[in-house]
Amino acid sequence: MSIIIPANSAVGGGFEATNGLRFDQGSSAYLKRSLGTTTSQQKGTFSYWVKRSDLGDAQQIYSNEVANDNNRGYISFESNDSWRSVIVASGSTEIVVKTNRLFRDVSAWYHIVVRIDTTQSTSTNRLRLYVNGVQETSFETYQICDQNATLKIFEGGQTNKNLIGGIYASGSASNYLGGYLSEFVYCDGQTLDPTSFGEFDEDSGVWKAINVSGLTFGNMGFYLDFEDSSALGNDAAGSNNWSLVNLTAIDQTTDTCTNNFATVNSLDNFYEASTFSEGNLKIVTESGDYSYNTSTIGLSSGKWYCEVFVEGSPTGNASIIGIAGRMSEASLGFLGGYLDTYGFYGANGNMYNIGGNGVTSYGSGYGVNSVIGIYMDLDNNKLYFAINGSIQNSGTGYTILAPNLTKAGFYFPAAADNYNGSSGTFRLNFGNPIYALSSANTDVNGYGSFEYDPSSGTFDGASKDFLAICTKNLSEVNS
Repeated sequence: MSIIIPANSAVGGGFEATNGLRFDQGSSAYLKRSLGTTTSQQKGTFSYWVKRSDLGDAQQIYSNEVANDNNRGYISFESNDSWRSVIVASGSTEIVVKTNRLFRDVSAWYHIVVRIDTTQSTSTNRLRLYVNGVQETSFETYQICDQNATLKIFEGGQTNKNLIGGIYASGSASNYLGGYLSEFVYCDGQTLDPTSFGEFDEDSGVWKAINVSGLTFGNMGFYLDFEDSSALGNDAAGSNNWSLVNLTAIDQTTDTCTNNFATVNSLDNFYEASTFSEGNLKIVTESGDYSYNTSTIGLSSGKWYCEVFVEGSPTGNASIIGIAGRMSEASLGFLGGYLDTYGFYGANGNMYNIGGNGVTSYGSGYGVNSVIGIYMDLDNNKLYFAINGSIQNSGTGYTILAPNLTKAGFYFPAAADNYNGSSGTFRLNFGNPIYALSSANTDVNGYGSFEYDPSSGTFDGASKDFLAICTKNLSEVNS
């Protein structure tokens, strides 16, 4: 389904997390370090914010191998999208905890706190899990270690086998994370509740991040804020730094737990399914037929901007880029094939709105290496496009249905191919590009990074300020 308003969306005011880190599962990306002497092998607290992109695969968040595959601990998402922790312990029983809850919202930032203290006399207090500030109580499996057990997840030993975003097993790393991390903290030797890392917003009731820089982190604890693009594994709390594997400065993102940006919705993927990667910002369409893919955030008012880089065009430049007021249908349908969908066609520059205005001459055709700007003025029900910064149709907007008249009541930016026997490859930029820009332009609020200025140009005879699609801007527009 398409997500209209992301769960756990950022709220205004308070602490701001400037940067996060994007992990591409297909690139085998992870962080690694050698775990030294910890403050404790019985106590520790993990806190991290995670936004998922890849679903349906076992993916590691944090892991530590001590000697071999049978002596380690890890925190992960399972192939059914539950959360799971397996930790080898001294004594007769290891920790195996698996939730009934499934984590499948690709639009949301989840806050996870894992609070471990084997000295507790009550067994259920030896590992406590919190999701968005609330303790998790429903588990498919809850097997706990003996009291006072020492845990392999806290034990130093092997070189470069303490990983974030993967696990070292059978001689190599595997089970890579597909998604985003923000504000990753480990407090060595302490057991802390969620209020050390977050709080409920008084007005909205949304759980939000707070400043954690004043915490005590312990011998091998760390605070990863991902602020330094030249050293993304640097520990902001001290010297417990991490090395990067298949991660570069382009993987730093301003999509964080305090400002949630749109991505492409991998759950909206019907008929001829696309392949998603790079944080759900790159799509490769199927060659057999047409379908379209929409953003995770839907819009009903305001002025909004995003870019689509056509990396690989279908045969005959059959790319089609635009907006949709509905999900793609499980039956045959293309972008612009419905009354409330609009598609700008690469082959000839025509606009498609079947059931409404039909096929209309609009602009120039476009192909590989084109950057298509989508400008949505939902206050005046106008749609504009640009090719490599050149506003099409002399800046005259294409009239669209009011958002409340669409099937969803919202509009979603979308991209697809228009069926020509070959696939298309598109990189969508809602303000956090996965490709190098020749110039970086923000919106008027200072959010996003785009190839072209969102507010540059004349639209129906006037200048307009278009905004990046992120929750900070949503809060402003809706206030």
